[in-house]
Amino acid sequence: MRFSVVIPARYASQRLPGKVLLDIGGKPMLQRVYEQAVQSDACRVVVATDNVQIAELVESFGGESCITSDAHISGTDRIHEVVSKLQMADDTVIVNVQGDEPLIPPKVINQVAENLVRSGTRVATLFEKIDSMDDFFDPNVVKLVADKNDMALYFSRATIPFERDKNAASVELTRAHLKRHVGIYAYRASLLREFVRWECDEIEQLEKLEQLRILRNGIKIHVAEACTSIPAGVDTDKDLARVRELFPAV
Repeated sequence: MRFSVVIPARYASQRLPGKVLLDIGGKPMLQRVYEQAVQSDACRVVVATDNVQIAELVESFGGESCITSDAHISGTDRIHEVVSKLQMADDTVIVNVQGDEPLIPPKVINQVAENLVRSGTRVATLFEKIDSMDDFFDPNVVKLVADKNDMALYFSRATIPFERDKNAASVELTRAHLKRHVGIYAYRASLLREFVRWECDEIEQLEKLEQLRILRNGIKIHVAEACTSIPAGVDTDKDLARVRELFPAV
């Protein structure tokens, strides 16, 4: 099975501007992400960026980059521009790996691509079980509910499924269904070409979750539990310090 990885890496970031350039153990964060991605079975890894400095960095460590517009409102829109510029065929499988996940395991990149092909869907993603009730109530942790065929029913920042009956039995039942969405996707290129034509509707705007645009346009999203633990990405200074502790200083 052939697939490509595209890593969206914009310069602007609300909490950590230029974070993909920040040093982690002697290498920029983006290089760490790229090195994880090339350890997967991907036949091609491309960094999609709106910043010349980032593109030059990618070139310096021997990677491939594609300059994209700075007006994109989502990583998916940015990936579509790469698909268009590189003239990828409609049936091409693309895995979206975030540029702020320097610890992304290569095996989950392979997993989400394989799930897409095996399921026959046009979009696939992963989840991890939620063990902490603090995470369950945290709006920054995106939850999902799936059907019996492993297709997503809904994604939300709210507590889904909601526990109506407050008793011991219902708590255990609820815990068994708590899923944290992991922001790695596999798409068919044809899906991306449709995605950019769809309106961003009120529900997507309320939740600030672009995958809802896909569901609300009648496209099924395959979901599966990640085959290995996926360390959290870098969104804050605290996250950066945590990741830096894992790499020896040079």
